[in-house]
Amino acid sequence: MEMLLADIDLPELASTAPDVFADANRFLSLNASYLKLEDRQFLAAAFCFADASHRGQVRRSGEPYISHPLAVATILTQWKLDAQALAGALLHDVMEDSGVTKLELTEKFGKTVAELVDGMSKIDKLEFQSKEEAQAENFRKMLLAMARDLRVMLIKLADRLHNMRTMDAMRADKQKRIARETMEIYAPIANRIGLNSAYQELDDLAFKYLHPNRYGVLSKALKAARGNRREVVGKILDSIKDKLAAAKIEASVTGREKNLYSIYRKMQEKQLSFSEVLDIYAFRVIVKDVPTSYLTLGALHALFKPIPGKFKDYIAIPKANGYQSLHTTLFGPYGTPIEIQIRSGDMHRIADAGVASHWMYKSGDEGFSDVQKKTHQWLQSLLEMQTESGDAVEFLEHIKVDLFPDQVYVFTPKGKIFNMPAGSCCVDFAYAVHSDIGDSCIAAKINHELVPLRTRLKNGDQVEIVSAVHARPNPSWLTFVTTGKARSHIRHFLKSLRFEESVLLGDRLLAQGFASLNQPLQLVSDDVWERYLKENGEKSREVVKAELGLGKRLAMVVAKRLLQLAGNWQEELAGGRKTAAVAVRGSEGMAIQCARCCNPIPGDPILGFVKKDQGLVIHTHDCPQIAHGRIDSEKLIDVEWDADVNRLFDVPVRILAQNDRGTLAAIAMAIADADANITAVATQEPEGFSERYMQIQFTLQVSNRTHLAKVMKNLRQLPSAYRIQRMRT
Repeated sequence: MEMLLADIDLPELASTAPDVFADANRFLSLNASYLKLEDRQFLAAAFCFADASHRGQVRRSGEPYISHPLAVATILTQWKLDAQALAGALLHDVMEDSGVTKLELTEKFGKTVAELVDGMSKIDKLEFQSKEEAQAENFRKMLLAMARDLRVMLIKLADRLHNMRTMDAMRADKQKRIARETMEIYAPIANRIGLNSAYQELDDLAFKYLHPNRYGVLSKALKAARGNRREVVGKILDSIKDKLAAAKIEASVTGREKNLYSIYRKMQEKQLSFSEVLDIYAFRVIVKDVPTSYLTLGALHALFKPIPGKFKDYIAIPKANGYQSLHTTLFGPYGTPIEIQIRSGDMHRIADAGVASHWMYKSGDEGFSDVQKKTHQWLQSLLEMQTESGDAVEFLEHIKVDLFPDQVYVFTPKGKIFNMPAGSCCVDFAYAVHSDIGDSCIAAKINHELVPLRTRLKNGDQVEIVSAVHARPNPSWLTFVTTGKARSHIRHFLKSLRFEESVLLGDRLLAQGFASLNQPLQLVSDDVWERYLKENGEKSREVVKAELGLGKRLAMVVAKRLLQLAGNWQEELAGGRKTAAVAVRGSEGMAIQCARCCNPIPGDPILGFVKKDQGLVIHTHDCPQIAHGRIDSEKLIDVEWDADVNRLFDVPVRILAQNDRGTLAAIAMAIADADANITAVATQEPEGFSERYMQIQFTLQVSNRTHLAKVMKNLRQLPSAYRIQRMRT
């Protein structure tokens, strides 16, 4: 017997609107097919509580506000979600809009429902620098709640779907903002977790509000095309049914119209007019099992010729969201391309509702379907990205990057399949296998051939990653990696490395500051440091030293304040400063850099300039940047080369030489004889000289100034060399 609200002993409904009451009864009757009586009584109580909480509130359209959460819960009923999720949907705005506390929800409806509602509620109490940061933080909170319980995202998608369906009453600018967010984030997430019908509707609705004129024109064109093509579609449908019947294949065959936004996207990508888009209709064949799917494919290929390169087997290799189907495009009558999808009934349910199609919650992974496992793996990768992203905006950027629907399928040497976003490179693959492999990769093989790490992957590639124990991520990888996981891991590593190096540099700068004030660093006790940290609101002395290394604080100012707190500051002692040069090796990584304007090498007199957010930049004494006043001389600090410098430095050298056969080879030989490396070479016609001369610019690698002098001496002994000079810019 069907249960109605009136049949249950519940508090009087706050809303008196008969249509709301009717919708609530319809909602309860819809979930009667799969929920127990006590579950529906629980939902009726949740509805009454939500109705009372939203008393007096109306939507912009003028409807009672309770109509919105009720509609959201009704959408979730179509996905067969459980009673807790449906209750969460009914109550999803009570914390945000009605001041109901999480504790109150926990007492009335249980901890799980309260967590679901909390995951949906915005973070209004925190202050943010910008609207974008607030939006990103809200999204980050929701994704983390979703990683704990995927139902949070399912409720959010249903919430967004109903809001998009009822957005006509909003201002045009707000419609566009919400539509853009929907198209960039929520529609791709719906696709990623397999909610195909919601994904297509969200795309179409977003298209409608982002480009209303284009949407209107295409809608009219599509309606007109329906009448013109109805006869052709009918003939194709009959032909397919007759062929399958003749082959004794039991199947359900339907024709469907492609959604409007996918037609528009095809027109944009291929620069086509609407009349040139012939395959606006697709046909779906539902069969009983996997073997019958392949038999059906053979029968249809015998009926109409397949178009080469247009067959995709998503049964053998499912999409990342668990989608399975055979896709083929055939040459139909009158030259019309026919797009056909062949799948079993189970595959069809997954294709339509994804992970929501067979909802289950268990203590472990046992009993999870492939779709749920894939979704679980994706959610775990979100958690990894979140912990390694610097802030919510960066996290949102990684998520957007990771939501591209196009995939390439590649294999490990052992045959394991990985689906990667289109455009992924070898480094992306290394991080997809494991973050440690990504961090330590040094080379890659595609189909048994060595390739650069930036090489883009193609469908069917077999990829092998070569790693080394002491290898570490390269900053240049950020210029070509595609996936959010790879990008977040590389950035996290570089930030950690930069912090450690900045602390070491800050330590040296602080020691120099104390020496310049004629005071020993030992005067500063742990207690003094604690007082300084409390005064400046810092967590640790390492943070202060890192900021010194990054140029965010001045070493002299910090040293002076520490001495004041220690009670040892005497102005007269600081009058005669002595030079305390910072020793540099030039190999300190990101914390100390050699300036590109003058390319200093050991043996050159040098100065250091602490540049904000870049660390210590080393210049030569006669650097043009210093000479022309482009660097504040008061911010320069004394530095000197460490006695133990064991690396090569780049230095540019320009040579004017006779343009004779063998000149370049002779110059290269002279450089090699001096044990120097050539990393780059370029030639050009010199100004003011005849064609008998040429100008060559080399970038050489030398260990110090003495080594460079040896190279220059070798070059000057060449008869063809006319002028040799070290370049200063």
